[in-house]
Amino acid sequence: MPSMPPLNAAPEGTRADDSPTMESSGHPRLWLYGTCALLAAGLMLYAQTWAFTDDEGFHLLAAQLIKGGMRPYLDFCFPQTPFNAYWNAFWMWAFGDSWRTAHALAALETSAAVTLVVQFVHARLPERPWRVAGAIAAATLIGLNANLVQFGPLGQAYGMCLFASICAFRLTVVAVDRRTAWAAAAAGAFAGIAAASSLLSAMVAPVLLVWIWWHNRAGNRWIKAVGFAIASALPFLPVLRLMMQSPWVIWFNVAQYHLRFREVYWPDPLSHDLETLTAWASEPQSLLTGLLAIFAIVYIWQRSNWSQERQSEFYLCGWLAAGMAAELAFAHPTFPRYFCLLAPFLGILAVPGLYAIGSRVLAPDRPFWPVLIITLISAGVLARTLYSNKDLSTWPEYEDMARKLVAVTPPGKLMFTDEGVYFVAKRRPPRGMEFGYSHKLKLSPERLAALHITPESELQRQLAAGVFTAAATCDNDTVDTYALAKIFQHRDDLHDCSVYSDWKRPGPENR
Repeated sequence: MPSMPPLNAAPEGTRADDSPTMESSGHPRLWLYGTCALLAAGLMLYAQTWAFTDDEGFHLLAAQLIKGGMRPYLDFCFPQTPFNAYWNAFWMWAFGDSWRTAHALAALETSAAVTLVVQFVHARLPERPWRVAGAIAAATLIGLNANLVQFGPLGQAYGMCLFASICAFRLTVVAVDRRTAWAAAAAGAFAGIAAASSLLSAMVAPVLLVWIWWHNRAGNRWIKAVGFAIASALPFLPVLRLMMQSPWVIWFNVAQYHLRFREVYWPDPLSHDLETLTAWASEPQSLLTGLLAIFAIVYIWQRSNWSQERQSEFYLCGWLAAGMAAELAFAHPTFPRYFCLLAPFLGILAVPGLYAIGSRVLAPDRPFWPVLIITLISAGVLARTLYSNKDLSTWPEYEDMARKLVAVTPPGKLMFTDEGVYFVAKRRPPRGMEFGYSHKLKLSPERLAALHITPESELQRQLAAGVFTAAATCDNDTVDTYALAKIFQHRDDLHDCSVYSDWKRPGPENR
């Protein structure tokens, strides 16, 4: 009985690790870019309609304040790296400070990241019959990932981090075969942009730098490493410039807040982190992608006859995912949304795993059914997730609340609300209210003043004294903490939120 050919057997006269070229027929391009265009259209539709999260308002307000001439850290509290805020501020200046502008940008960045992954898989997967199907599989595993779809197209930094990380990865793979250091420097610049947009992507740069140094095949590896390192620091120049003016304030915002103060609002962060880090076991998409990635590593290591160069490129995806996952696991507290940044690299790595399984169960050159199955699973999980979130707040609802709040606030008077409402109302918040999570911080009055933070006790005093003539919130805890129902005489309910007006002058019975 004839023996079965190896899983990665190439057509006669070819090698499995031949450098692939795009097929001359236009049909593969149609399938690949048609899939990318369909996913991009769906993501843009979602971005302009339902995409929303409460924390997003803080990022959008920061961009609006920067557009208005204010400086992060020095003029308002902003415990993030600022590249994405400056990026959004620029486009708000060009097209108007609307959440739709920021969402469109983030949707384009996320869609571009998916397209770059598709191109990589199609160009680099050694199994020729699976190149188009494998690229489509990567597109659906990533582009239909529920976590990525919900948070990629927001005004937060996820979209920029996804795009910049993939650009850095693609340039790194190219850089090791170039004699000059320009590709390595460009990879470093994009890795720096990712980290300068959010430190959740900080591990991308060191992993890629080590990989360039270790796998360099042309030119001087030291020059490339230095070029990468210098270029990766360039996106942090605005932070360094601000740090020269007030070192401690910038250090607190960028580092100290995250190391010591993020758990103020989480009384049991260890339990929360444990729940987050084990959530993958009950999430079909995470479980499927993770298992396929593990199968891929085993297959590439033990069964494939790929060249070492090709193996190392796919292993790099594993190293990036592992490095970022380790960092995110120590972001105390951590959240499931953070792990959407792993999706592109796990998606690439999952394709050889899908091939290893699908080619054994079915014909090695018939990838249709395995790809269809994972596409249906991914689409089903995404549809269920979006349906379960259909009753959550949206930006159009916040716009309704902002219009009502503005209407009941007399001209020249202050309103008490959160960052998202200030943003859509286009009202600069009172000093110290630019970052809602800061009010519970326990620091000396001098430190709070330097950070532009108004403590909770002072806000309670101001509300009771009538400094704010109207208020709006969607959070019941805020209503209780600041006694809004007792301080104001009138309440209007809109959607799941409330607008309070007509400050109640305290009589003897209310003092």
